[in-house]
Amino acid sequence: MPFPLQGPITRFLHRRSIARWRKATASVGAIDLATLDQKNESAKKLLRHIQAFRFAAESRLALPPIGSNIFPQPPGTDWAWRPKPWRAAADTVGLVPALSKMQITNELVIFHDCPRAEVSLRQVRNTHDTDLAPFGITLETFHFTGSYLSLVIEIPKGSCEGLRKRHLIRLAALIERERPTTIYARLNVKNGPNTEQVLLSLPDDTPETMIEFDLAYSGLNEQRAERMWIDLMIERPAMNKLTIRDLTLCRYPRAEI
Repeated sequence: MPFPLQGPITRFLHRRSIARWRKATASVGAIDLATLDQKNESAKKLLRHIQAFRFAAESRLALPPIGSNIFPQPPGTDWAWRPKPWRAAADTVGLVPALSKMQITNELVIFHDCPRAEVSLRQVRNTHDTDLAPFGITLETFHFTGSYLSLVIEIPKGSCEGLRKRHLIRLAALIERERPTTIYARLNVKNGPNTEQVLLSLPDDTPETMIEFDLAYSGLNEQRAERMWIDLMIERPAMNKLTIRDLTLCRYPRAEI
C-alpha cells in the first residue's frame, strides 16, 4: 500500500531527500569528477520526473478546468460545440515541424505547401483569469515560402441533424496575433454530391472575434446535409505567431422578420 501523501513517514523521507540534495549542492566543489558526473545524472533523471509531475499537477490545478464546455450561447441555440483541442488534453501536444496533413486530434488538421519545415503547431494550457477554454492552440511560422496555410476543423456529424437554411452558424474565437494578419474562415457543408461554401473574414481589431455564417443564401439541400468543416486560412503567415485561446461554434435559427 502506498504511503499517504501527508503521512509522517512521507514527510520524514521528503525532509531527508531535501537535506541530501542540499548537502550534495554544498559539496560540489569537493567531489571528484567521476562521482560528480554520477550525481549529476541522478539529478537529471529526478528532475525529469519532477517536471513531468509539475506539468500534470499545474495543468489539473489551473483554471478553467479540463473538459469545460461552458461558453456564451445566443438565445435559441439548438447545437453548440467546443472542439476537443480547446477542451481536453491531446495525445499529441505539439507538432514540430508541423507537416501538411498532420493533426493534433482528428478534429484539427494543418494543411500547407511550404517545402521548408518551419511551421509548428502545439496545444498550450490556458491560465488567464478571463479564459473559458482549458486549452489553446499556438501556430508559429518562420520563413514560410508556401502559397497557403490553413487549419481544418472537422465538425461532428450531429451538427447536420435538423440543419436548415434558416440556421446561422456562429464561430466565436479568441485569437492573439504577434503581428497583424488576416484570417479567413470558410464553412463547408457537404450535401450529397455538392459542397456549399460560405467565406467570411474574421475581424482583427480585437482578440475576441465572432462571425455568423448565414445558410439562407446558400444552395443547401436540407435533406442531404451530411458533413461540415471549417477552414481557417491565414494570410501571409511568415514570421508570425498566432495563439487561438478559444474557438466555439453555435447553431441557431435566424430571427424571423
